[in-house]
Amino acid sequence: MRLELKGLTKKFGSFTADDDIDLVVEPGQIHAILGENGAGKSTLMNMLYGILTPTSGEILIDGEPVSFAGPRDAIAAGIGMVHQHFKLVGPFSVADNVQLGREHTRGLGVLSAKAARKAVVDVSEQYGLALDPDAVCEDLPVGVQQRVEIVKALSGPKTELLILDEPTAVLTPAEITELLQIMRNLAEAGTSILFISHKLKEVQAVADTVTVIRRGKVVAELEPTASEAEMASAMVGRAVSLQVDKTPAETGEARLEVKDLTVVSAAGVKVLDGLDLTVHSGEIVGLAGVEGNGQTELARSILGLVKPDSGYIAVDGQDVHGRSPARRIADGLGYIPEDRGRDGLVSEFSVAENLVLNQYKDEPFSKRGVVNSGAVRKRASDSIAEFDIRTQSPDEPVSSLSGGNQQKVIIAREFSRPRRFLVAAQPTRGVDVGATEFIHSRLVAERDTGTGVLLISSELDEIYALADRIAVIYNGRIVGEVDPGTPRGVIGRLMVGASAEDTPSPTTDSDEPADDEEANGGDR
Repeated sequence: MRLELKGLTKKFGSFTADDDIDLVVEPGQIHAILGENGAGKSTLMNMLYGILTPTSGEILIDGEPVSFAGPRDAIAAGIGMVHQHFKLVGPFSVADNVQLGREHTRGLGVLSAKAARKAVVDVSEQYGLALDPDAVCEDLPVGVQQRVEIVKALSGPKTELLILDEPTAVLTPAEITELLQIMRNLAEAGTSILFISHKLKEVQAVADTVTVIRRGKVVAELEPTASEAEMASAMVGRAVSLQVDKTPAETGEARLEVKDLTVVSAAGVKVLDGLDLTVHSGEIVGLAGVEGNGQTELARSILGLVKPDSGYIAVDGQDVHGRSPARRIADGLGYIPEDRGRDGLVSEFSVAENLVLNQYKDEPFSKRGVVNSGAVRKRASDSIAEFDIRTQSPDEPVSSLSGGNQQKVIIAREFSRPRRFLVAAQPTRGVDVGATEFIHSRLVAERDTGTGVLLISSELDEIYALADRIAVIYNGRIVGEVDPGTPRGVIGRLMVGASAEDTPSPTTDSDEPADDEEANGGDR
């Protein structure tokens, strides 16, 4: 398939999301699209997939103009899409979600569960995306849900053009490596790929050509050999520092103490198994590990969203057992959740309302139970300006924002109130390089004011850049604590279950991490 866009434009009232976009994707080409949050990338992809109708311009496939009344038309034309925001039915199984809209039937239209399960197993095994077809999607970690979306896109009719909208935002390093190889294999077989990513190294590794969009316009066409600094500058319109500038930590008293914490899932599995962890004031402790090893349950236990089966959690020396999440937040606990849709935002609420979601009962936002709308709007106006939240209005539903701008709403909310301890789970997931630079600097500034920070990230680069101390989690336990000078190969082996005794010391380990599979998180 050869895809060509001519003057493609999309307006929402007076706002122009995409402005006169010209683009060509050749057969078997991996064409990367780079741009800031809110630059118009997802809007462009949604027009290609039939979710949105262009205001003007043309879409041509193999030289012929096409128009799509909906995604079904796009799928019939050979276009598949992996969405940035998941399109899963939570209570359905993996198999049910994958076959939704193209159900497997036997005789008289009866659904065939066996055929649906086999389809999931076949596709996931073919591409190295291990999935349990019977698992309920809403119970799966966010990274596994992303794999369900990828299998959905690959399991329909022959896909000649695959749109990947931030597909790696929630994957582990090892899963990213696998996905990039899948992309190469698909391209070699003739599939055209449109790849949207904020991760410049991934674009350099896999793209054949790069188009940069800024504020709805194409501003640059680059070769993948362009430097990260050149790509970042084209995206943001200014020079961007890709290094974190911080001084050595000056630690104080313990802000967080977790002792012998155990959480048993509804299925009877110990997702946390006697976990011990301490974070002091004035330090960032990075929690490294393959997703699904207890990070989510630890963060939610600290906030009070999960009730531990045993163990002890103390903040500033005070046992928080029995305290509600609201009380813990009022006592100075900050929380950036890994799943912003489930735990961070109320999608129907406005941007302004979400910015005070955990403070709306406090002055100046309310008095005697009556909301002070003027104070709420002022907070929104200040936060939108300070955190560069791309929105048409503070009254706009937060669900209408791009994923990266939704993340900025959460970051702005948590950094706009006093804190003593902060849990930051995947804080830069889905945000552009400019916003990442800003968030990293704010996390370091938090540390320097005496806040204790627990950084949970699947990005080892982020862990290394920010952490003063690194704790490695595996199977619900901390299996090692190392300093940021430790080679990535050492951490990679701890992440996949090697004991500290079996792991070479930093002075004798000569692994270079960049091309080491274990250094990138290893196999599951």
